[in-house]
Amino acid sequence: MSTLNDASADRPIPLTAPSGIDRAAHHRLDEAWLAAAWSHPTTRVFVVSGGQVLIDDRPDGTTEIVTTPAFEAPMTETHRYFLGTDADGVSYFALQKDSLPGRMDQSARPAGLREAGMLLSPRDAGLMTHAVALENWQRLHRFCSRCGERTVIAAAGHVRRCPACGAEHYPRTDPAVIMLVTDDQDRALLGRQVHWPEGRFSTLAGFVEPGESIEHAVVREVFEEAGVTVGEVEYAASQPWPFPASLMLGFFARATSPEIEVDGEEIHEARWFSREDMEAGFASGELLPPYGISIASRLIELWYGKPLPKPGDVV
Repeated sequence: MSTLNDASADRPIPLTAPSGIDRAAHHRLDEAWLAAAWSHPTTRVFVVSGGQVLIDDRPDGTTEIVTTPAFEAPMTETHRYFLGTDADGVSYFALQKDSLPGRMDQSARPAGLREAGMLLSPRDAGLMTHAVALENWQRLHRFCSRCGERTVIAAAGHVRRCPACGAEHYPRTDPAVIMLVTDDQDRALLGRQVHWPEGRFSTLAGFVEPGESIEHAVVREVFEEAGVTVGEVEYAASQPWPFPASLMLGFFARATSPEIEVDGEEIHEARWFSREDMEAGFASGELLPPYGISIASRLIELWYGKPLPKPGDVV
């Protein structure tokens, strides 16, 4: 894989930088410890609702999740999720509510992970990713898949137990592959989904099927979506993607044939791009980059050799 040697290769993928938070899973079943942590004056709490939290743009240019001490947090006994502790021993909890609390000051505003993930520190982005993933799972898995009984929350939000049959249910994560495919001319294969705006191109992606290796999923998805056969597959990096419950597994792959035949269902159009094609497309405005928070952007950047333009940038 040919890439230019520049600083973009060292930039972390959004949502993957070390957060500095120890999830401290060994405390999740310790009710006495959790109660003590909740009542501790240094504990910080924030509300998550519908995949959003309140964020605050600070005067110094940084953006933070709006947190409160536990004694100022909204009341809830069941939807309280322990997220972990930091190096200073501060504990963090998320509360799932039907709506976010009223704005606490003029600068606080609600935001989802696609926006906030690009603004927050690694610590806050990690906390928000964890909280949003738990909220999504909790909202969608309230009943036992074995007997249909309503389940109850346990393990500080990380387990749901069935009081009728005793089954325990854990948060699910759906593995999905996302890949930048190149040909023997080192051109990149990018596709446009049916519902995307004209000019928006990105890497191909798809879910891993039952009983399938991730490498085979790369080969299968590229052929199903674009009709391109793939040989060599190389793992690049992963990214949590709680929309609602995926883990994106990023790859580089080498095509063994350049012919394209899109499926017409998921992919409306696919093209081979040289670096010159891409630069010209960005300059003219005819080519729109993928959303910056996605691992797709970083896969393309690693091949392209420099950061992709952001909305509003003049190339």
